[in-house]
Amino acid sequence: MTFGQSLHWTDEARVAEAVYDMLDPGGALAMIVHEVEGRPKPPSPGQPSIPHAEIQALVEKYLGPTRRAGQGVAPVRTHRFVDVLVRTRFGAPRSVFAPGIPDLLRDSESVLSGYLSRSWATRHLFGERAEDFAREVPELLASRSPEAVFWDWPGDTEVVLARKPG
Repeated sequence: MTFGQSLHWTDEARVAEAVYDMLDPGGALAMIVHEVEGRPKPPSPGQPSIPHAEIQALVEKYLGPTRRAGQGVAPVRTHRFVDVLVRTRFGAPRSVFAPGIPDLLRDSESVLSGYLSRSWATRHLFGERAEDFAREVPELLASRSPEAVFWDWPGDTEVVLARKPG
């Protein structure tokens, strides 16, 4: 069974145990996630990095400091998926890493749409102020790069594999 970056929307340990019960012996749970922390960051291809901290400050200016999602609040994660799996019948999982794209370049429109695609900053959360936010982000980006082109390193792709014995 495969999960993208979605298991955190669930009661992770309970879902992992339910998946364990559904799998045939020798079956596996695979989670595919982007991992930045602790991974070696490649050198920039020359363009400035996306000013994520400043854009996050704009999101907070419009939406407040609590990360929202849908009609509620986004779950705060202080752990990794491996921390959950090790406490289940799966035991310690194995991780395999694939290098992230080292030279990904994005224009201002792509950066803005990337933020608006996140559950905690999707357009509907801004309500009547959505157009103001959609105007302010490109203005910020233009002040950081006259060409409006930014380097984005999404991290490496981690595949977390947990296997049911058998």
